[in-house]
Amino acid sequence: MLSLAPVAACDFDEMLAIRVDTLRESLERLGRFDPARARERLEAGFAPEYMRHIVQDGQRVGYITLRPASGQVPRTLQLDHLYIRPIFQSGGIGAWALDWAKAQAVLQDCDITLSALKQSAANCFYLHHGFIQVGESEFDLDYRWSQPRGVPA
Repeated sequence: MLSLAPVAACDFDEMLAIRVDTLRESLERLGRFDPARARERLEAGFAPEYMRHIVQDGQRVGYITLRPASGQVPRTLQLDHLYIRPIFQSGGIGAWALDWAKAQAVLQDCDITLSALKQSAANCFYLHHGFIQVGESEFDLDYRWSQPRGVPA
């Protein structure tokens, strides 16, 4: 059974461990793995009010961060983090969490934007789930999901 649970400030170190565990292989492939940088990046975007633990059978297996994006037209939600511990990947948990995010976007009549690390398996995952690549930077690919207009959700 899957559920979402609130995040508290005291959860930072556990969430950092999940982030590092999830991103390590992709970052090493790019020659960019650095635990100190991982901590700095999470600290810069740590917003417990927009974060949820992903819980399976009482165990925290990942987390998701979905926050309002500023200055976007149409209104947009930014998916900053969707991390599932590698041992729990490929079991539908990420798809379940992404469905939750899409439902939030539909309720708020918003699109969802995100960036994923180049050469990460996450890119195929997001494309498979209806995201369209809309940009690219040195290390990331940018994606957007829009609710089909005129079609009931």
